Amino acid sequence: MLEIRDLQVHYNGITALRGVSLDVNQGEVVALIGPNGAGKSTLVNAVSGIVSPSAGTIAFEGKPLHSSRAWTISGMGVLQVPEGRQVFPQLTVTENLQLGATALRGRKAGIPLDEVHALFPILRERAEQLAGSLSGGQQQMLAIGRALMGSPRLLLLDEPSLGLAPVIIAQVFAALRTLKERGMTILLIEQNATLALDLSDRAYILEQGRVVMSGASKALAADADVVSHYLGVTPEG
Repeated sequence: MLEIRDLQVHYNGITALRGVSLDVNQGEVVALIGPNGAGKSTLVNAVSGIVSPSAGTIAFEGKPLHSSRAWTISGMGVLQVPEGRQVFPQLTVTENLQLGATALRGRKAGIPLDEVHALFPILRERAEQLAGSLSGGQQQMLAIGRALMGSPRLLLLDEPSLGLAPVIIAQVFAALRTLKERGMTILLIEQNATLALDLSDRAYILEQGRVVMSGASKALAADADVVSHYLGVTPEG
């Protein structure tokens, strides 16, 4: 579904991505993990059309994205939940969700408001509350719900657990697991490698703008080097 080949991104005199290649197949959850500054958010922003690649190609269902504008890409069903949530603070929860549906661009709606409310009941309870007055966890749920209203064919999640309390992280990832069980295709950037590998089918590890390791998530989670470097655990023996 998503094919990235030899992707390079440069900006402000910095090389953020150095020949990255990866694939996301339909119905998969693929995680992208690695240290801060590895280029993870840059990659997702390149897929979304927010930053322009210097070289390489990005294709979604065989159609090139690397030269497309962000509005066109979102209209194809490639929708991003950005790091930091970026909800519209002066609009209500319901208004934020309704704005998400503008990404349909003629595509058939696949996730009605009732289903978003079922995933995140707090959004129904706070429907008329201004988004800016929500807690950080509630804003994260709203940002995901807003993207779901656009009926994503590929959902890009950038650090969904960042800055959240453990109980809220558990709620968010329970919802993501439900989406996975329903067959949604997801590319997940997540600083918490344990969470990412537990949810995903496959994963890529980025360091300094390069893919240094990839494979089935279960295999990576059992790899001693991955455990010691990325999971914050010292392997036994």
